[in-house]
Amino acid sequence: MNYKRPVQSATLLLLFIFLAIPALAQTQKKERKKEFYFSWGYNKEWYTNSKVKIDQPSLGNHYSFVNIRGNDHPGWNEGLFTKAISIPQYNYRIGLFVNKKRGIAFEINFDHTKFIFADQQARVKGTLNKRTVDTVVSFRQPDFYYYLNNGANFLLFNIVKRSQWYSSNNEKVKIDFLAKAGIGPVIPHVDNKFFGQANDAHFQLGGWNMGVEGAIRATFCKYVYLEYCNKIDYARYSNLKIYKGTAKHAFGTYEMILNLGITFPAGGKVK
Repeated sequence: MNYKRPVQSATLLLLFIFLAIPALAQTQKKERKKEFYFSWGYNKEWYTNSKVKIDQPSLGNHYSFVNIRGNDHPGWNEGLFTKAISIPQYNYRIGLFVNKKRGIAFEINFDHTKFIFADQQARVKGTLNKRTVDTVVSFRQPDFYYYLNNGANFLLFNIVKRSQWYSSNNEKVKIDFLAKAGIGPVIPHVDNKFFGQANDAHFQLGGWNMGVEGAIRATFCKYVYLEYCNKIDYARYSNLKIYKGTAKHAFGTYEMILNLGITFPAGGKVK
């Protein structure tokens, strides 16, 4: 994979945030009714054990890999500035506080998470080659792999409630708690091989997910913030394309997330 100018990309992102501060300060002379925010960060996941259901009618296969273990692939722990900023497990949030006084916002919430099922003894139960089976296989390359490694990709449309915990006298430092909940589609990158038969790796709409998130946001100089989040998500994947068939899969996720963001007033002025 070709990683072009990753350090420059990260530097430009930070430069944009800090150069925007003086311009944003000019908008604060009169208070605005709304507040826009955007953040970018990285995540770490832990998954529940789960079941992958395989359906290949033309091959006489209808079986499941039972109680499998999935793991993530953070990427940022291998050197954040050694590759493009969108290669590790990243996330972004785009939101608008439609009622600043009550702390109510709507948010687009995306997590580029990775799910890897490989390198383990896996129980196979069901019908394989038109025969009933209940056995264990060595789920390892070259004959087996199941990757959502270019993304399990959770997209949520969230409702957000903000509560203020602390504000300095000059409002240069604020600490808020944000509670979020939402639902949305999953957009996985599906790459797999079962019993030596591989699919054509691809992105697809593959089901839905729902999640809740709690975040602590520390805002500095009114416009730049650092946000630490804990999130629980449940995702159901269906109609995932495999060789001559489809797969179904569902699992729960616990995430820890760290974001750097920018926030500024928006909308009409308060009378």
